[in-house]
Amino acid sequence: MSELPTYVTWDGRWSQKNKNQLPHQPGTRFDEDAPEQLTLFDMDPDPEVLRQRILVEDSDLTRYCAAILADHASRYGWSVRQRNAVMQTLRMLQTVRPTPTALIRASEVVAMRRYDGTISSTIDVLAEAELLIEDVPTRVERYFTAKFIDSGALPDTMRQHLELWLQIMLGGSRQAPRQFPREPETVELHIQGLAPVVQAWVEAGRQSFAEITQDDILTALAGLPKNTSHRHFAENGLKSLFKILKGRRLVFANPMRGIDLTRVATNIPLPLDTELIRAELDSPNPATALAVALIAFHALTGKQVRELQMTDIVDGRLRLNGRDIPLAAPVRTRLAAWLDYRNRTWPNSANPHLLINRRTAPRLVSGGHSFPWKDCGIRPRALREDRILHEIHATGGDVRRICDLFGLSVEGATRYLATIEHPDLTGEDR
Repeated sequence: MSELPTYVTWDGRWSQKNKNQLPHQPGTRFDEDAPEQLTLFDMDPDPEVLRQRILVEDSDLTRYCAAILADHASRYGWSVRQRNAVMQTLRMLQTVRPTPTALIRASEVVAMRRYDGTISSTIDVLAEAELLIEDVPTRVERYFTAKFIDSGALPDTMRQHLELWLQIMLGGSRQAPRQFPREPETVELHIQGLAPVVQAWVEAGRQSFAEITQDDILTALAGLPKNTSHRHFAENGLKSLFKILKGRRLVFANPMRGIDLTRVATNIPLPLDTELIRAELDSPNPATALAVALIAFHALTGKQVRELQMTDIVDGRLRLNGRDIPLAAPVRTRLAAWLDYRNRTWPNSANPHLLINRRTAPRLVSGGHSFPWKDCGIRPRALREDRILHEIHATGGDVRRICDLFGLSVEGATRYLATIEHPDLTGEDR
């Protein structure tokens, strides 16, 4: 009978465990409230000494995470090289930490980048081991801090109300009035619009949003040019802020009530060069060719392409937001080419997303905004507009058709309808 593998239990005693009984769960030697070793002075370790040290480093952290790392690597199809890189980063991390028994902050892992540590995969393993404290702010949170907090001039009450607003906007709320989470990009635009208005109120001596009246809002908006994106962002930011504060009974009345939002003049969608689209459809990068095909034939958004999952396509049909879309033949051809490439390159990847790359294949996240468009000569939004524009002209302005085909609202479809008699778009080629 083969000997069972040996693992270390939470209290340091050696025990025999079955492979399926990994020491994930409770009870580790790592403690969020562990006494912290205070820093006398900051001094980065010598990189060469650190490299030599991690070759022989053996600690509670690496022993505890060894089985979890092996299991995680097996499930997500990691290469031996990637698994070894994560173990090396764990050794490096434990070597430089001032308090070896404390739970590990994500910011500590990120700091290992200066020593060529493997950041994302190490964070995934520590999260699965329940040893991670997530303290790295998101891009929106960093933007919020830069706009409102860093100056130090914001009164405490305003700061607390803005932080509550940000929390609800990003995470939603089940408390009445209920709200779904907003996209981070939308929240960032609201912050951009709110920042100059709030700053003006602070400079005027306001201490709380409860002091703000409708006249204050009208005065602030009057200082912004009409029919511009800056005013549009400010109005929408103020509307969402006071709606949340009134719903939480933090202001007496909603001063935005009764104020009509100004409409922003939208640009006229224009067609793309057909030869450019054809060239990108034949891109040597199979991910780019598939992404271009999905938008050029079915007008998906860049976000929809990025978040498509393998299970969304069945028997040549795409199921998306309640719509059942038969895929065009050129799309199916490029889909087959991409799936062949994905199978050859990452045969063991557990990532459910259709489009993956070297960074996302070992994880479950979708690709970034620039993937797979970085080396593409077309932007997804312009390509989507070209497809819808062609359809509205081909059908003689059938708004109902493009709403059904592409999931547009009537208001969104009207933007394309306005191009029917546009002098630049009435040529023989459209």
